[in-house]
Amino acid sequence: LLLATLTYDTLRFEYEDFPETKEPVWILGRKYSVFTEKEEILLDVTSRLWFTYRKNFPAIGGTGPTSDTGWGCMLRCGQMIFAQALVCRHLGRDWRWTKGKRQMDNYFNVLNAFIDKKDSYYSIHQIAQMGVGEGKSIGQWYGPNTVAQVLKKLATFDTWSSLAVHIAMDNTVVMEEIRRLCQSNFPCAGATACPSVEADLLYNGYPEEAGVRGRLSLWKPLVLLIPLRLGLTEINEAYIETLKHCFMMPQSLGVIGGKPNSAHYFIGYVGEELIYLDPHTTQPAVEPTDSGCLPDESFHCQHPPCRMSIAELDPSIAVGFFCNTEEDFNDWCQQIRKLSLVRGALPMFELVERQPSHFSNPDILNLTP
Repeated sequence: LLLATLTYDTLRFEYEDFPETKEPVWILGRKYSVFTEKEEILLDVTSRLWFTYRKNFPAIGGTGPTSDTGWGCMLRCGQMIFAQALVCRHLGRDWRWTKGKRQMDNYFNVLNAFIDKKDSYYSIHQIAQMGVGEGKSIGQWYGPNTVAQVLKKLATFDTWSSLAVHIAMDNTVVMEEIRRLCQSNFPCAGATACPSVEADLLYNGYPEEAGVRGRLSLWKPLVLLIPLRLGLTEINEAYIETLKHCFMMPQSLGVIGGKPNSAHYFIGYVGEELIYLDPHTTQPAVEPTDSGCLPDESFHCQHPPCRMSIAELDPSIAVGFFCNTEEDFNDWCQQIRKLSLVRGALPMFELVERQPSHFSNPDILNLTP
């Protein structure tokens, strides 16, 4: 704990405070004023789960790395954007973390899903090993699309959260596909199509009520991840306004991306600067105490967040959104349509009702000379 305290104290002097500006500050769909809501801004940022490099965790795969320093930054950013989805799912966007205050059980359930051990749903161990199926050896750097694909696979084992994860490829979001995915539990064709609820009640020790509630709802909460390339070597200025608007939507989970080979989790913006959480700090792996309590202070960034110019952003990113209900999704679709009418804002992706015919036509790949 002393080491962690010293680390935070030194960091406090390295990071600039928020600029004194009349520009609004947007954090994951919430609007703030620096002059009247500075404490609220910092509390909102501190409440996000912050995953950084760790050392001395159990070896990945039994014989692999015991630290992800130097290679795990995008994996950690993937954890952060997905943790935000789980926070929205189980705690709500208004939930706040306060140092020293006893948190509810669901908070620790969310945090435990990301702890550095092989049996946590979204641990560095699970992400690294699942990435092998995506062509990434353990210890290899990921891009935004790879980590999104891996998280989608891992989410299928998380019956407590019961999420529908959709990755929109080819810069196109197909509404019909998402509705089919989120309503996939209903109607039941028969006993084999509907596995018994009891079978999953105590899966991984998570609360049974949550599993039942998730299965009996008509809409699975949606995590929508959209991998994008917004330019060749640098971001095209025409996309900047659209990117800013993504942080203004209440469904926003933020953006994962960064600079070449250096990933960040972007949670908002002020003026022409992006606000982000940086995983490039190596902390010791955390073990539960003898009483089973998990020391959680090192999972919350307690210094002012980092900022960088939007123009410096690498063009390869993934944008995330969370729609807890069908109404949330319909509202998100409306906002995206309105965004296409904003002057000077080039759409980053297309929203369509049905899959375009050229996506589903197998002959499109069989071109003759």
